[in-house]
Amino acid sequence: MSRVRYKAVSLFSGAGGLDLGFVLSGRYDILLANDILPHAVETYSCNFKVKKAVKQYRSSDLPAVVLGDVAELDFSPLEDYEVDVVIGGPPCQDFSIVRGPSTERRGIEVRRGRLYAHFVRALISLRPKAFVFENVPGLKSANKGLAYKVILEDFRKLALRWNEVRRVIGGNSVRLNALGYEIIFSDIIDMSKLGVPQARHRLIIVGIRRDLVENLIKSFDLYRVQELFKCSLKASDIVSKYPLTPLEVFEGKPLPELQDRYAEVMKEYEGVWNKVKTLRAIKWRDEVWKRLTFDVVKDYLKANGILSWSDKELEEAFKEHERLLMEMGYYGVRVSDLKLPDDSNSIPKEAQSVVERMKRIPPDENHEFVRGTPWEVEGRGISLIYRRLHPLKPAYTIVAYGGGGTWGYHYERSRSMLTNRERARLQTFPDSFLFKGTWSQVRAQIGEAVPPHAAKRMAQVLAMVLDELID
Repeated sequence: MSRVRYKAVSLFSGAGGLDLGFVLSGRYDILLANDILPHAVETYSCNFKVKKAVKQYRSSDLPAVVLGDVAELDFSPLEDYEVDVVIGGPPCQDFSIVRGPSTERRGIEVRRGRLYAHFVRALISLRPKAFVFENVPGLKSANKGLAYKVILEDFRKLALRWNEVRRVIGGNSVRLNALGYEIIFSDIIDMSKLGVPQARHRLIIVGIRRDLVENLIKSFDLYRVQELFKCSLKASDIVSKYPLTPLEVFEGKPLPELQDRYAEVMKEYEGVWNKVKTLRAIKWRDEVWKRLTFDVVKDYLKANGILSWSDKELEEAFKEHERLLMEMGYYGVRVSDLKLPDDSNSIPKEAQSVVERMKRIPPDENHEFVRGTPWEVEGRGISLIYRRLHPLKPAYTIVAYGGGGTWGYHYERSRSMLTNRERARLQTFPDSFLFKGTWSQVRAQIGEAVPPHAAKRMAQVLAMVLDELID
């Protein structure tokens, strides 16, 4: 099988989580990346060791990361390169579908977002063999599913839809010689099923240029490729049943080696119900605390709803956890011991009121646990507010923005807010990946990223497909 390295272009790159996964797969070179945020571009340039350009770049500058609006990004310097893949996740909040006035008999009117339109422009201009589009799960159900349907049709019928899309971005003239893309994967994936210690759901769409599909060698079967992607990105191996946990990635060891540490963490919460004295606290005591065995493996199985297992399967699962920790560079390295030049592992200072509140909120609980007490806060109905990690369950989604209790909170009772490096580990960034910017800017870079480990999985499967296409 061919081991060619494929050339990729990345849009809306941020700090480079998606890009890093493609690079770590060993099969891709990123020719060009782009983002509009200076601190994210600085992070990208330093970690990928590429030139930084502002708005404009030349062919001789490549590989490079360009700081500027994607609307001003010129793809012509790439004409001498054969771009194999375009990757990126354009924000689609402004993508909407509305009903036009009935008097004009316009029916359904599509209003595509400007940023999304430039992703389409990249496909038209560069004609890559494939693309990977990632976005929020809500895009699939937006406008009762119509927005998602339109996006898929845009990709499939690129030339036919280009005139509609071009209206959003104005008079951009590009060569119109694209045939559209065959969609080989399009679904929401839970990245905890891929070995990421976080329940993070993302919409992933993967397309292969149609003219390549139509001229495939006989051994290549489109349905088989679609099944390959589905199995690889929809939980096909043991880690989908036995997810990696925050305790493991913070401590750098698989669970069977963390028995004492787990018991130490949980026993700190003994009697918390007497401090809070609410019905919810008493319920937690009866339904959670009293059912704990303080055996790390038994409590892990219970916490993750794993009802059937065998000793052999458990042994295999924790060997896989060890392998993942080694692959990510965390094995044998406690995150609390890290002292990094970007200061990303400094514990943030917090108001004493927050510290006292968090002492009364046990793992996997949130602000509702202290409702009706002196530590009550606003945020009714928002489960993220002041929610503690559970040491034995994939973390809840690490977010990029927001205050008032959205920072993410450690499972240790003596700790409250997570450090940025702890967030980075939950996102599977290697500890060698250093961030640029203020504390809040780094938090945003981490929270907006695609977990590199999940991106690596996508990149590996896509490379297998591309290998078959060109052999």
